[in-house]
Amino acid sequence: MEIPVLIEPIPGVGFRASGGEPFAIVTEGPTAEEALAQFKERVSAKLKNGTRITSVTIPADEHPWLEFAGMYDPNDPLVQEWQAIIKENRDRDEVEE
Repeated sequence: MEIPVLIEPIPGVGFRASGGEPFAIVTEGPTAEEALAQFKERVSAKLKNGTRITSVTIPADEHPWLEFAGMYDPNDPLVQEWQAIIKENRDRDEVEE
């Protein structure tokens, strides 16, 4: 199993290793390797206690937003104006970045 782990320096402490849900675990150590090793130990301990990771597939016909897909006519002048404004905003944001 591969999970993303953020390792960051902590002034005066060393390093912190942290993960997101379902492994919202935070460990600290004098080195990045020690913080990561502690993180791995905590994840392993969680899984040994009977915790398990799984995923669920939701069929497309059950998706709550499916009924709204394609509800706007792309030839409608109001929709075209709306799309143009969105494009202008995105182009402006890209220039500002």
